[in-house]
Amino acid sequence: MMPTRVRAAGMLLVHGAWQGSWAWDAWLPELASRGWPAKAVDLPGNGADPSKDAGFTASLDGYVDALSDALDTFDGPVVVVAHSGAGVPVSQLAEALPQRIACIVYVAGMMLPAGMGYAELVEASAAEVPNASGIAPYLQWSDDRAYTVVPPEAALEIFLHDCPPAAARAAAGKLTAQQESGRRVVTTLSAERFGRVPRIYIEALRDRSVLLPLQRRMQALMPGAIVRSIDCGHVPQLARPAELATLVCDALASIGIGIEPAAAAAQ
Repeated sequence: MMPTRVRAAGMLLVHGAWQGSWAWDAWLPELASRGWPAKAVDLPGNGADPSKDAGFTASLDGYVDALSDALDTFDGPVVVVAHSGAGVPVSQLAEALPQRIACIVYVAGMMLPAGMGYAELVEASAAEVPNASGIAPYLQWSDDRAYTVVPPEAALEIFLHDCPPAAARAAAGKLTAQQESGRRVVTTLSAERFGRVPRIYIEALRDRSVLLPLQRRMQALMPGAIVRSIDCGHVPQLARPAELATLVCDALASIGIGIEPAAAAAQ
């Protein structure tokens, strides 16, 4: 194993569409047991804080502002973990503040090139990838097409099919409305800023939402990430939390990223 070159202050965990900080609850103890302090953030507009959500229209700038504030709660560079759709705002966060991010870890995440939306990737892949649209056919739309909700039965089938049954039902019941403007954001990235941040991609081999062929197309479009595989569906942090923690921590160590001793002692 390479000697540690970067001492991180902890991990910032960012949820995907329709979710909240609760999506990481099963994973936090696994990180703590490995000495990693971590904080899970609620993106604005997800219903967790009505006072902040009032009048909020989901946008890339709004997400990056919220994530920048979350980075400020750490004393040093941070490993940012992005699940699913969180990959897009987290990539833009790295463009904005590359010096604050020790590494991005995409967990079955949307690691997309500048200017490309996930819907564009799906459309380009649909002829070759059966069921490429994932959850999209199951979504229920508001009358004004401004937001969507995921029916619990669809969440259990597409997102949570291999998670512990009771935990899966609980997670399906917590999903909230997602503003469509937040799902349609695209990045503006540069090699000089985003490109200097190390990346790890955890591909989920049995994902029914972001299908494996799409995950691998994103890896090909955005080369340079360290890739690790986990044999589960779209939510490894709930389906296989211990295995995911080991994969992530070992991958970080392999590129010389460890936890700041003071941060570990303070948790």
